[in-house]
Amino acid sequence: MIMASIRSLKKEINYVFGDIIDSVFHWEYTSGNLGKGSELVQEILVAYDDLIEKIYHRNIENRGSHLKQVRKDFEQKAGTFIGKLNKLN
Repeated sequence: MIMASIRSLKKEINYVFGDIIDSVFHWEYTSGNLGKGSELVQEILVAYDDLIEKIYHRNIENRGSHLKQVRKDFEQKAGTFIGKLNKLN
């Protein structure tokens, strides 16, 4: 059960963060502000690496609650990045 949820969590992180990065690049090229979103993209990549690293932690006493916290962190960070994307102008 946990293995399937780990797989779906990793896919969801990939999909959502990938979509946000794609939106940043789309905004850059359609608005002519090339390079202005690179800081946000870098932030997203660091958060991605951090979350994936947390998923692979094996020495956790209660793995289920740990993964729930990782999901909450992911949702919070995704919301923050979407807010920052909306403020790019």
